Amino acid sequence: MRLLITGGAGFIGARLARALLERGTLAARRIEQIVLTDQVPPRAELLADARVLARTGALLDEVAALRSEAFDGVFHLASAVSGECEADFDLGLRSNLDSTRALLDALRARQERGAPATRLVFSSSVAVFGPDPAVPLPERVADDTLPTPQTSYGTHKLICEHLVADYTRKGYIDGRAARLMTVTVRPGRPNRAASSFFSGIIREPLAGEEAILPVSPEVSHPVSSPQRTVQGLIAVYEASREAFVGRTALNLPALNVTVQQMLDALLAVAGPQARARVRLQRDSAIAGIVANWPQGASAKRAAGLGLLPEANFEDIIRQYIADCAGTPEALKGMA
Repeated sequence: MRLLITGGAGFIGARLARALLERGTLAARRIEQIVLTDQVPPRAELLADARVLARTGALLDEVAALRSEAFDGVFHLASAVSGECEADFDLGLRSNLDSTRALLDALRARQERGAPATRLVFSSSVAVFGPDPAVPLPERVADDTLPTPQTSYGTHKLICEHLVADYTRKGYIDGRAARLMTVTVRPGRPNRAASSFFSGIIREPLAGEEAILPVSPEVSHPVSSPQRTVQGLIAVYEASREAFVGRTALNLPALNVTVQQMLDALLAVAGPQARARVRLQRDSAIAGIVANWPQGASAKRAAGLGLLPEANFEDIIRQYIADCAGTPEALKGMA
């Protein structure tokens, strides 16, 4: 089979590609090729695999070429992040809505020429939920909680959820949307996502650097490890139409934690020197965005697919440390 991963050079996209290459199969079919599209090239380790083909450039520019290609499956991960969408409204529309519509229409055109409907997994986000005066947020958002996003990013994700559902209803694609929780711990440098600090307050202290905490330690939020997120995307792809249940998006599993619990876990795993490197310095812009996010989430439909969250945040930190085993400099701050 031939797969397309948009955003394939990104953090989750690259991990997903690596996991699929290691498996060698998806939905009981042998993987012959994975095409990775992104605005930057993927890591050399992925390009070294003969089954990987990279396309570099904006997805909207790449879609025209994709119309003539046959894909058995698509993981659509490419997206402008929350902070970018708030700072540049047109960028968000172009990157998130226009690109998704163009991709769906390319798959639709192929189906209308007689090809089987392509199976597509769309990575949505917990950001589709927000507190609206008419629809207060529950303590934990569920699969069937009414989404009322309070950011442009969340709005884009919700619109795309409905597009994927409607193209599926029409038979143009076999689409499934999975709402990702905030993924932590992400390696590398901070990005422009408002949620970036959820990784930074762990990653930087472990590397011996100071981290700024822009929100109150009492803030609660649903998070997931990179490993569980990738497992979730694959499970959603492999699920039967009946097992997925309907066409609406489902929540991937969440570990519901407060920032204070994350800091306590950092102390328990890495010691007081690492914990002392986190400094509280409120950022009103970030705090304002985060205040409109869910404080927790449940994932009943994902549990029906055998997907569960981590037991505790200490395990997520240990997973990150294990992933960094080959790069000692990333852990030089540990006591």
